[in-house]
This record gives sequence, C-alpha cells and structure tokens, in this order.
Amino acid sequence: MSDLAFFLILFSAFMHALWNLLVKRSVDKTVFIWWMFISSGLLLNLTLVFLPEPFPVPDPRILLLGAAGGLCFVVYHLFNGRAYRDGDLSLTYPLAQTSMLYVPVWGVLFFGEQLSSPGLLGIALIAAGAYSIQLRRLSLDEVLRPFRSLREPPVIAALIAGFVYSVGAVVDKTGVTLYPPFHFTYLLVMFMLVFMSANLLRPRYRGRVLGEWRRSRHLILASGPVMMGSFLTFRYGLQLAPVSYAVPVRQVSLLIGVLIGVLFLHESCGRIRFAAALVILAGACLIRLG
Repeated sequence: MSDLAFFLILFSAFMHALWNLLVKRSVDKTVFIWWMFISSGLLLNLTLVFLPEPFPVPDPRILLLGAAGGLCFVVYHLFNGRAYRDGDLSLTYPLAQTSMLYVPVWGVLFFGEQLSSPGLLGIALIAAGAYSIQLRRLSLDEVLRPFRSLREPPVIAALIAGFVYSVGAVVDKTGVTLYPPFHFTYLLVMFMLVFMSANLLRPRYRGRVLGEWRRSRHLILASGPVMMGSFLTFRYGLQLAPVSYAVPVRQVSLLIGVLIGVLFLHESCGRIRFAAALVILAGACLIRLG
C-alpha cells in the first residue's frame, strides 16, 4: 500500500470516528444520520460549482453501482442499528466487524489482489483487535459468548450487517475504479439519501425530523464537512489501494474512537480495550509494510 493511500485511509478513519462521535451525542440517531447526509450532500453540490471539469455523464453501469452501493450501506446501517438496539453492544459489535473477514476473499476473487504475509498478519491482528475491543474480561467463555448466541435476532442482524458491508466494499472498489472517486462519492451519497428519505416517510418518523433539527442543528452543521471528508478520502484511498487492505486499515477508527472517548468523553479505558487498540495499530503498521 502506497504512502498516499495509507494516509488517505487513516484520515478517513479519523473523520469516521469523529462523525460517529457526533451521532453518539445526538438524540434521534436515525434521523440525525439523515440530516448528516443532507448536510454533506449540500456541501458536495456546492463543491461541484467550483470544479473545473463538468460532471461526467454516468452510464447505466455506474448508476447501477452507485445505487447498489448506496443500498448496501443503508441496509448495513439499518441492520447495525437493529443489532445495537436489541442486543448488548459487547455481543453484537464484534460480529458486525466480520466484513473484514469477507473483504480479502472478495479482493482475491473479484480483483485478483495478492496479499503478502505481513499484510495477511496485519488483517488478522486488526480483526482480532476489533473483535476483542468490547470484551468484558479475558476468558474463553467471554470470547465464545457471541457464537453461542447465533440464533438470537440481534446476533443475526450483526452478522448480516457485516456481510452486507463487505458486498458494499466490493461495489465501492468497482465504482472508483471505473469512475472518478469524487463523482462516484457524489452518486453514492445521493442514492443513500434517497433510500434513507424513503425510510423516514414511514409514519413512525412523523414529527421527528424537525425535532432533531431543533435539538442538534449545531452538530448537524458540523457533521457535513466531517462526513464528506470521511467519504471522499476513503474512496480516493480505495482507488489507490487493494480493497483487501483498505477496509481493515479503516478500522483504525476504532482506536481513534477509544482515544476520543478517553480524552474528550472521560470514558474509562480498561486494559482489554487499551490492548485491543494497540493490536489494531500493530495490524495497520503491518498492512502498510505489506
């Protein structure tokens, strides 16, 4: 992985952790995420005005990729939210990260990517760190707890979320390979906004959209450039790097999230969480070497 791709994805991970912090501070999180896409979508449209090149006309294949990618990531968020709402975070969160196990397989099968030994070890370390960061104690019973609950709806939802995200990553990689990353990001955000808007048309969300704006408008306005930065830098990095490496490296956002939680939210950082964060960092360094 080149230096440029590595640092683009690291910056994306930082911005990803930051917008997740904004989501955490919001009240009605589903509605807040919709407002985030409104804010970032407006910025993307504003940016189009200053681009020297006109927007390239997308052919049906690019439009299909944009729609498929947008649908994958919206479905990922829905299943992730379902898992977190109905199950313990320590149970569902590690399973939602299983996309890292699928993505290298898809990278080899669909893009002909070749993984080095340090790179494979780095992916394994990041996966182990992501899995263990929510463990409550170091014991075989705790490690196996999520797998003993495979029939529970929250666990099934978390596993589906991880698989769907991995499919979205393949669509993403294909899109930025065939089409400029900025313009593909624009299409992706617009499709996601359409799908999320359709979800908010359900009666259960009546009156909640304006309510969240009144409560969180300052966070919403701040979220636009943060989310746009996260989306754009990741897709520029994805264009330059193997998807097998790009998706695991972005999990450095977990380490950044731990640091933000400790430094700014005054959360406790137990030995397990600290050790898992160091494992993730070591994995990212190995991927860079690989």
